[in-house]
Amino acid sequence: MQQLASFLSGTWQSGRGRSRLIHHAISGEALWEVTSEGLDMAAARQFAIEKGAPALRAMTFIERAAMLKAVAKHLLSEKERFYALSAQTGATRADSWVDIEGGIGTLFTYASLGSRELPDDTLWPEDELIPLSKEGGFAARHVLTSKSGVAVHINAFNFPCWGMLEK
Repeated sequence: MQQLASFLSGTWQSGRGRSRLIHHAISGEALWEVTSEGLDMAAARQFAIEKGAPALRAMTFIERAAMLKAVAKHLLSEKERFYALSAQTGATRADSWVDIEGGIGTLFTYASLGSRELPDDTLWPEDELIPLSKEGGFAARHVLTSKSGVAVHINAFNFPCWGMLEK
């Protein structure tokens, strides 16, 4: 039986304390032990604020699109492992296809959209200059950029791959 680890603060970490067993949906075999006890969520949040978010905001939209494509390629190369894991939940390959390959396809789509439609910059001009004075001495322009902070996404249990990848 394996202990399920979480990737927090740039490293794989396993919880300590009371764990829960995860069983194979068909055979009942105990497969995984999992717990979040002992994981420092406040430190993970701080790591995201101080390291992860600034690194992501420093990337251009084109660089981000390239990163999404690289992740999608890697996930696609590992898809048979995902099907094997999904089978442990009682799902058939056909059941899992929309989640696994649909999720990876969504990631490829986002990467393609980003590389085609977004600027190679960290700022995205939303519109043309808007004159604010009669003589044109003052103007404004809306600019989109990354938000500061950390987002926590809570996912539906029925599409664990696709749900995460579409966010």
